[in-house]
Amino acid sequence: MKRFFTLEYWQDDSWFVGKLKEIPGVFSQGKTVEELKENIIDAYRMMLK
Repeated sequence: MKRFFTLEYWQDDSWFVGKLKEIPGVFSQGKTVEELKENIIDAYRMMLK
């Protein structure tokens, strides 16, 4: 089953920082929005384990 989440993100100096609105506690960062998206997926998967 494929799940969809809302990524809320903002820029903090040279980093993009984000969180999943529907999953409290899943945060990540990246130098680009694409890197942030990859990192937030990794953070979500680690939370599931």
